[in-house]
Amino acid sequence: MTLYVDADACPVKAECIRTAERHGVAVKLVCNGGIRPSPHPLVETVFVPEGPDAADRWIAGRAGAGDVVVTADIPLAARCLAAGTLVLRHDGEALTTANIGNVLATRDLMADLRAADPFRPGGGRAFSPRDRARFASALDTALRRARR
Repeated sequence: MTLYVDADACPVKAECIRTAERHGVAVKLVCNGGIRPSPHPLVETVFVPEGPDAADRWIAGRAGAGDVVVTADIPLAARCLAAGTLVLRHDGEALTTANIGNVLATRDLMADLRAADPFRPGGGRAFSPRDRARFASALDTALRRARR
């Protein structure tokens, strides 16, 4: 079992490492650069070439049944789910084969709305300590499920 983290702009890297350490699970932090490698023996920082979706392709090419992926990238999540991987968003929401279709459709709709109105305010609320706690709990649950 491996925990793959789409680490570029991931706000929960520390929570991933702490939770994986409790479970004794290897972690792959995959990024284009810009993060400091972790000295933790269970953590490998993987630097992929610059370019769109390079980290996504690397993760999707390796993650499979029994692994867990943490990402905010919905197309990557869909590819990982097709390979039998458990997938979590940064807010702790589990993406599944039952909900990925709706999540993809919502993503596409929001992209169309943003393109139609470039002055539409964007962004969401700040990432809170409560969000971090919810994510850590969800990751703990996902890692236990992946072990089965």
